[in-house]
Amino acid sequence: MTFHPQMKSKVEGVSVIGGLRWRAWNGVIADVWSVVCADGASGEYVSRAPRLFVVLDNDGAGRFAIRQSEHQQAVATKAGPYRMSYIPAGMPIWSQVESTGFLRHLDLHFDIETLSRRFAGELDMRKLSVPRLMFSDERIAALANLIAAECLNDDPLHDLYGDGLVAALFADLFKIGQKPERKRSQLSPRQLRRAIDFIEENCLRSIRLRELADRAGLSETYFSHAFKASTGIPPHQWQMQARIRKAQEFMNRKTVSLTSVASAAGFSDQAHFTRVFKRFVGVTPAAWLRGQSH
Repeated sequence: MTFHPQMKSKVEGVSVIGGLRWRAWNGVIADVWSVVCADGASGEYVSRAPRLFVVLDNDGAGRFAIRQSEHQQAVATKAGPYRMSYIPAGMPIWSQVESTGFLRHLDLHFDIETLSRRFAGELDMRKLSVPRLMFSDERIAALANLIAAECLNDDPLHDLYGDGLVAALFADLFKIGQKPERKRSQLSPRQLRRAIDFIEENCLRSIRLRELADRAGLSETYFSHAFKASTGIPPHQWQMQARIRKAQEFMNRKTVSLTSVASAAGFSDQAHFTRVFKRFVGVTPAAWLRGQSH
């Protein structure tokens, strides 16, 4: 494991019970702490990685205050289960507890480089620097509870389970949506007409994509995507359909064999012709011919 959040803390009146329970997944280190807090217990914390702090459980109606400056007036909030705070990387936080004895909480330390790769650059990096203190969110709380349960599980499930929970929580916390698929540009009517005319006129021979792209004044890749965006099928498939139509014209003359049609239509042999014909028409050439006679 190469990710180390490097959390620094200074606490007073807080006693850890039961030891630290933790798990590491792809892009996250999750810690579950069980502590007993004396009245007025306080702490100062700073981490090099952004983190999410979630209250899981407590045994009273205590109050919990967090502030971003040592001299800032803190607003105490009821320290009920699933109150949570997102703290950006490097931001020092001061906390104080009033009348709360037992407290269990979850800390999630995020490896942003890893998580940003997982979301293929769709994470808005500006959101990482905005703190959110003592808020509530039902869906994030539900995911946090499942993550904490897995940290405490003596018979842990496959890492993919935790990876999925962490990815879901992270996506919800930063509202990472699915980017709409980029709409491909289409060929102009003139470009499309020139391409189709050329394919129809030359469908019985091998047409190189370069020939079509040059006529449209585009790169091969751009032309291929634009042709499909315009017609719904790639250039090669359009050519094969044109070749099959030519073959049907030959077959309607009724004086040529299927072997001759296959050769005239540019297929390597009759078996190849039959496979391609059936794929595009749905029946074999012989069956199609019989249908034309009825």
